[in-house]
Amino acid sequence: MDWKYLYTSFEGRIGRRDWWLGVIGLYVVWLISWILFGSDGLVPFVVGVLIFLGGIACHVKRFHDRGRSGWWSLIVLVPVIGPIWAVVDLGILEGEPESNRWGPPATSPFGS
Repeated sequence: MDWKYLYTSFEGRIGRRDWWLGVIGLYVVWLISWILFGSDGLVPFVVGVLIFLGGIACHVKRFHDRGRSGWWSLIVLVPVIGPIWAVVDLGILEGEPESNRWGPPATSPFGS
């Protein structure tokens, strides 16, 4: 897996497996940062911003795989409903099996 592409690019498509790995990876980074630096100060703020941007990049590519615009990533900002929607739509439902305007289907041993 190309971690740099996963967290820095807003183009292309990724499958469910890569999305889950990306989201779990960001959670682990946040947890380590919180243990080492706490929740106040410059370092936690910078880490938080980087985690937010990496998460949006993962969401955008996964929404592309589902045939939707990356702007759908903003749904996660809706309290309660947004994160539930994201888990169901991005983590459970399959992507489009054919090529779409964001590229060919994501390849993964566990499906898209």
